[in-house]
Amino acid sequence: MFNKKQWMTAMMLFSTTVAVSQMKVREELPEKYKWNLTDLYSSDASWKQEKDRLQVDMQQIAAYKGKLTQSSSMLLEALELNNKIVKDMVRLSSYASMKSDQDTRVTKYAGMKQELQQLFSAYGALTSYIEPELLLLQEEQIDTFIAEEKALATYKFYLSDLLRKRAHTGSEEVEKVLAYSSLMSGNAATIFSTFSNAEFPHAVIDINGQPVTLNAANFALYRASEDREIRSKVFEAYFNQLNKFQRTFGTQLYGNINAALFTTKARNYNSTLERALDAGNIPTEVFHNLIKNVNGNLETFHRYLNLRKRMMGVDTLHYYDLYAPLVEKVDLAYTVDESVDNILKSLKPLGPDYVNVSKKAFEERWIDMYPNEGKRSGAYSNGSAYDVHPYILMNYNGKYNDMSTLTHELGHTMHSYLTNKKQHFANANYSIFVAEVASTLNEELLNDYMLQQIKDDKTKLAILGNYLEGAKGTLFRQTQFAEFEAMIHDKVSKGEALTGEDFDKMYLALTRKYYGHDKNVCIVDDNVKSEWSYIPHFYYNFYVYQYATSFTASTALSEKVLKGTDLDRKRYLDFLASGSTKYPVELLVDAGVDMNTSEPFDLTIAKINEVMTEMEAILTRMGK
Repeated sequence: MFNKKQWMTAMMLFSTTVAVSQMKVREELPEKYKWNLTDLYSSDASWKQEKDRLQVDMQQIAAYKGKLTQSSSMLLEALELNNKIVKDMVRLSSYASMKSDQDTRVTKYAGMKQELQQLFSAYGALTSYIEPELLLLQEEQIDTFIAEEKALATYKFYLSDLLRKRAHTGSEEVEKVLAYSSLMSGNAATIFSTFSNAEFPHAVIDINGQPVTLNAANFALYRASEDREIRSKVFEAYFNQLNKFQRTFGTQLYGNINAALFTTKARNYNSTLERALDAGNIPTEVFHNLIKNVNGNLETFHRYLNLRKRMMGVDTLHYYDLYAPLVEKVDLAYTVDESVDNILKSLKPLGPDYVNVSKKAFEERWIDMYPNEGKRSGAYSNGSAYDVHPYILMNYNGKYNDMSTLTHELGHTMHSYLTNKKQHFANANYSIFVAEVASTLNEELLNDYMLQQIKDDKTKLAILGNYLEGAKGTLFRQTQFAEFEAMIHDKVSKGEALTGEDFDKMYLALTRKYYGHDKNVCIVDDNVKSEWSYIPHFYYNFYVYQYATSFTASTALSEKVLKGTDLDRKRYLDFLASGSTKYPVELLVDAGVDMNTSEPFDLTIAKINEVMTEMEAILTRMGK
């Protein structure tokens, strides 16, 4: 079977939610702010021609059945052919996916995505013999083959990792069934995405005398309003509308968990968590320790919430207050050009080569910058086009958060770019566990640069507050999501049925624990129970915890990049170019941070407290 791990990681869209105000028709936007997908294929027709060619060529892989262990040369031929086919399929899928994201209402591109899903499933069935055959090899035989065919060294890590997971690979027939099951296993996520992005009947409310459709983008925009009455109304309308479809969302999520459970049992894992983490050989203790450490430091989170209450001047902090500006009347607005200038200057500690490639992303149309009608919400980086360059989808709205999101996605893009340039396609993917390190480190560099430029106390408070917002959203909120995932997966694994109402109850109780509802730190209103139903990451199965671990890793590494030696910076850049040549925890050790210890987490909590202390001092100086 083709390398599923490589495919899934390469195609992962590293998503961030951003605010969007007024939608335009795509044709009205300047070309320089639209990504250039002709770098992939000159037209839809050439895409189809390539897909038809590949559909025929991929049949060649069947010729190697029963021959993989006969000789080193035969093994190399088969692996090289497999990688070429997968690389071409990923490129095809990348084009279809991004074309669809430009306007999710266009059924043609949704159909092209479905065609690729079928193609991958068919190829998975064709290659179902590969891994069972490779498991007949022993480590010594692999070493002998590599000695005979030096080019096989490229596949050393893949082959060794495959042997490590021997107990979780089935017979050829089992692997074929699992390959075909992919036609169904992603249905819940696909239905969720289509329903949420294209067909959900969003509430329409009156804001300042104007009707506003509360889609996900406008919800993100208006929940940050300075007007508390608007924030409260927006949260109530948005979450109440979600709750009208509680049964539908609940059925979708329950179906997704069952799909994960099916694969878990078929692959002989003890839990869906163990299976998800085993792809990168990450101990489940890393996951559990994160939740334990965050729960043990909720006082730090509550200190932030109390600081927000003080800065906003409210007697009682509500959940709908958490996205409001921390500092009144500070215009943290930036044009795209201003953001690009700030971002490039902030990246100077990473060296001229890093900065120059980043410039290319802005100048050569790697980025789809502005929102348009029907466009996929949020932001992501897609680095799967190995022979071309990564792409970034944005919904830029001119705020500091948009500039921060842009450098975040650029971090992913540079990670993919450097890895693709340095590594063979077989090793060019990288684990989700390390994926968020480059993005969050970029954000740290931007915050540090902006603080150096700003002397005004109010503006400095806003920038420092932005860091705390990142900590809230990335460390505490994502860990809360991870704990929710663990709870619901555990219940389903024990045979319990979960409905939308069950998800509501569990999510509300957990959110109230995190936000100190019972301690009157932050009131979590009843309607927040529906929030789980619009979070797409719950369909990724134990993805979100890696945002939090990456945040702690990048905090530790950013200190080395900013204050360390040239060797420290070189180690970090080498890490970005390492792909999957080692397990992710080992790669981070090489970069200078050990995730098997509590040090990265402890450093992060210390920094969060330092920032709050500085903000409290400024507030005292301002007489607040």
